Amino acid sequence: MRVVLAEDLALLRDGLIRLLTAYDFEVVEAVDNGPSLVRALTAHRPDVAVVDVRLPPTFTDEGLLAAIEARSRIPGLPVLVLSQDVQPLYARELLASPGGGVGYLLKDRVSDVGQFVDAIRRVAAGGSAMDPEVVAELLTRRSRDEPLRTLTAREREVLGLMAEGRSNVAIAGRMFVTEKAVGKHTNNIFSKLGLPPSADDNRRVLAVLAYLNS
Repeated sequence: MRVVLAEDLALLRDGLIRLLTAYDFEVVEAVDNGPSLVRALTAHRPDVAVVDVRLPPTFTDEGLLAAIEARSRIPGLPVLVLSQDVQPLYARELLASPGGGVGYLLKDRVSDVGQFVDAIRRVAAGGSAMDPEVVAELLTRRSRDEPLRTLTAREREVLGLMAEGRSNVAIAGRMFVTEKAVGKHTNNIFSKLGLPPSADDNRRVLAVLAYLNS
């Protein structure tokens, strides 16, 4: 799987390259600034991009803006964004870009190698990988809006796990309930949110996240 990496800190960038290589990813290019990222993404058209939000020259949202610009040129380009802290605005901007294959993780998650690698593969496959803290923040900010208010506590829990990119099987294991029970909660959620049910987990998650972003 071909990866373009954007990280301005040399030690972390080198560490990520070694980590990704160890898990059979091919880092086709690693850059340390926004303009170089746009060029690398459009030139290589990788299977996935792993991007730090804050890159030179502005050290604000340069990485995110570069990724969004690249996605406008290459619709559906999978992008996993890494951030130092929870920034719901960054998450909403990323989700607002068209197409699937988006992820937003806190940098702390990189220390959990299994979770990090799984997130990259999920995003590369067109799915989503949202950090639980970001999901919680988005849900909290939208909790007073209709029709989210109509969801039960259990349905909100399922929605949060869905937004993280978890399948029904994974949600059932996390909540210690049956997969059938999760399916029932999922159907209720889509009914209340006015979103058509889908057998495609990725589309389902992206639809929920798009709704939270609306």
